[in-house]
Order: sequence, then C-alpha cells, then structure tokens
Amino acid sequence: MSLFFLFETAAGYALFEKLEFDEVSMTLPQMQKAISTMESFSRIVHLKAFSPFTTAEMSLENVTALAEGNVSEDLRTFLQDSLPKGTKKNPVGLAVSDSRLAKSISEGLQIQCRISDVITEVFRGIRTHFVKFLKNSEFGQSDLEKAQLGLGHAFSRRRVAMDVNRQDKHIIQSSALLELMDKNINTFCMRIKEWYGWHFPELARLIPDNTIYVKVANLIGDKANATDELVPQLEEIIGDGDLAQRVVDSAKTSMGQEIGETDLTAVNELSGRILSQIEFRTELQDYLLDRMNNVAPNLTALIGEGVGAKLISKAGSLVNLAKYPASTVQILGAEKALFRALKTKSNTPKYGLLYNSTFIGRAGAKDKGKISRFVANKCVLAARIDYFVVSQTTRFGEEMRRQVEDRLEFLASGKRSRRNIEVMDEVMAELKAENLYTEAADGEKKKKKKKKKKAEVAPEEVEAQVEEEAPRKKKKKKTEE
Repeated sequence: MSLFFLFETAAGYALFEKLEFDEVSMTLPQMQKAISTMESFSRIVHLKAFSPFTTAEMSLENVTALAEGNVSEDLRTFLQDSLPKGTKKNPVGLAVSDSRLAKSISEGLQIQCRISDVITEVFRGIRTHFVKFLKNSEFGQSDLEKAQLGLGHAFSRRRVAMDVNRQDKHIIQSSALLELMDKNINTFCMRIKEWYGWHFPELARLIPDNTIYVKVANLIGDKANATDELVPQLEEIIGDGDLAQRVVDSAKTSMGQEIGETDLTAVNELSGRILSQIEFRTELQDYLLDRMNNVAPNLTALIGEGVGAKLISKAGSLVNLAKYPASTVQILGAEKALFRALKTKSNTPKYGLLYNSTFIGRAGAKDKGKISRFVANKCVLAARIDYFVVSQTTRFGEEMRRQVEDRLEFLASGKRSRRNIEVMDEVMAELKAENLYTEAADGEKKKKKKKKKKAEVAPEEVEAQVEEEAPRKKKKKKTEE
C-alpha cells in the first residue's frame, strides 16, 4: 500500500511519500529516534509535491477551512493533481493529522485516510525538517516563522470577528461591572453618611435614599447654608416640598458639631465623585438594556435585563444557557446551598438567581418553588428562541411574561390559564401574518411512520406452513407429558 502524508503549513500544502518503514512493526521510540536527524528521516519520507499560497488571503481562507474540518477548493485541486490513483493491488492511503479533516476527505474525495501514533510522530518529523525538504535558499526557517506569525494574527482576528457569541462577552462584562459598582456606591454612601452625619445627623433619618442623600449633602454643604431660599432646589431634588422644608428646619436646629472648611471640601469632593459614579452606573444600565434587547430580546422581555444578564454571565454565554435544562437554570447561582443540602441530606434550594426577579417575591411562601420552576422553564425557552431565531422579536417573551402572570393568578385564586401550545401558535400566526416568520428550506417535517406491507403468500404456502407447525405442537405435548 502506497502511503502519502498531507502536511499543512502557513506557506502552503505539501505532500510527502513514504519510502521505507512498517507502521505496524515500528514502535514509537524507534520512530522518535529516526526523526531526530535529517539524514535518517530522509530515508523514511520524501517531498513529492508542494503547492504554495500565493497571497495572505489565500492562506487565511485555507487555514479557516482546515480549522473547521472542511476541504477547501485549493486543497481539493492539490490532492486531485498530486495524489496518484490507487489500484486494487496497490491502494493509496493518505495520512492526515486531523480526524475531522480525514472524515471530510474520505467523504468528499473517496480517499482512504489513516491516523495513528506512528503517523503523528512522522508529522512531527516533517514539521521539524520541512524547510530542509524544500531545498530553497530563498525560503528559510525565519521566513516560515514570519508566515506562521502573520497567519496566526490574521486567523485570530477573523475568529474573534466571526464569533457568534461575541456580544455575550459585552453583556457579561457590563453585568459584572454593574454589580461591582453597586457595591462600591453603597460603600461610599455609607461612608459619607457616617462622615457628614457628625455635622448634620438628622439628614440620614429624613432621607433614607442614598442617591438623594448624597445630592442633598452636596447641595447644602455647611448646615448654616440651609435657609428658606434653598427650599425650591431641595424640592427639585427630593420631589416633596414638605420634606424639603423639614430638612431646612432640621438644619437650623441640628445638634451636630461644626465642620471646618477643609473637612467640608473633602466631603463635597467625595459626594461629587459618588454622583459621577451614580451617573455612570445609569448610563451603563442603559447600555446593558440595549445589548440585551439586541442579543436576548425575549429573555429580557420575560425577566428583565438585570436578571437575564446575570443568567447569561453565570452560564458563560447565551448558547450555554440555551443548552441548560430548566432544573439547572432554576438553581443557577445557588450551587453552594445545593451541595450543602446534598451533603447534610436536607432540603435543596428552590431558586438561585431567579429570586431577584419580581415573580418569586409576589408568590406565596408555599408557591415560591412552583413559580420558580415555571419561570425557569420559560427562561430556557426564551434563551433557545433568542439563540436560534433568525429575525429577532420580543413577541414570545412578552407572551411568556403574561403566562407567568396568569400562573401567579392561578396559584392565588385558581383561575385557569391558556395552554402553552395555544399561546405559541397564536404568536407564530401573528408573525406569519406580518411576514416576520420564515421557515428553513429543509424545515418540512418528515413523516417517520412507516406502514408495514403485508406480504402476499400463496394459499399452498399457507397450508404447507400449517402442516409444518402441527407436528411441532404435538412434539411439545409429548415432551410435556
């Protein structure tokens, strides 16, 4: 059997022919010793054909096809022109380093491909001595390394640009940043309340909201500045005229200590930085909402952008979330509680990140597990629709949200709701009416039921079968007796 080796490089395709070695009898240590030097390795294989890549775009297209396990047109032409046709007495085999590429070549070109540990060592030797096989003084090892480096950068850029889940990364990062900013803002607000509270302690009791407290503290500064002329500005911030007047009255009779000019400057500087962070957090929240509406509109319509982004972040990507079963999504984020319950043999958690949604809090104590399971089921369906649908729409998510609302009403009052298949059929009918729903070309359902054909048997054959079965039954009766 003639054996050839297909070797892919950044410079082009190379085809090597086996000279002398027995793949079955030769061991790995023997092959590793044989490939150590060019002199010994040249007795095993020799270069039969080489097809260089003429442009960088050509090399990128071919390497992209190889990474996906596909046979490009250039590779097909190279194999058809360079690989000899085998015969029954002397078949031709092709050694390939990638199993997916071997399958594609076998199916597309009808060439027998082979992969083994010894063949892998031969490829290692070819990779080591490839430049010496070319025997080209103008192309050295440094030139090959430059070609590999340039192709690697171009291939990485294309893979990042073609990543279908690349928008998930922005959602994951923005969700993590929002969570971190919430912690930092709460810490800074607690610090400024404690710091400014020595000067105006009554303000924390009148205004519990952190954002409004920081704005009021930044506006008033020294409590001696809190006069009746400041009431309109305070009313604009607080939104309540009576409360604004109470703040001014409390400042006039406050029992807090006096604050120096230097200390007041530091407090105002801190409050200004907190307000800038709060403003940036609002912009980041709007950005996350826009990203979620583009990537997962149905999941956003169902459960909101905050919880939806946390689910995607915890799963790693939208495709991972779509692959999860509903039981996994239900307790996603409560892994520690789950394993602790399994270890102590106590009750497992009923919900994880889904607890942050509004549905769980609105359900009764005995119904929280039921509504959590129902919401997890709808979240998985919404994620799968968002990932696989061609034309993005929020119709499915909006109807699923109504289904959850109906489920809450059913658990509270017992009012029956519509079946899921009826709701989905209604949404699909609306989308078809608006020309927003299109089926795939091969999406027609194939009938899997096969009708069994009754074999037509002649009457003589039936009688012969009956006569043959009759004595068998008598034999069974004799044995039983």
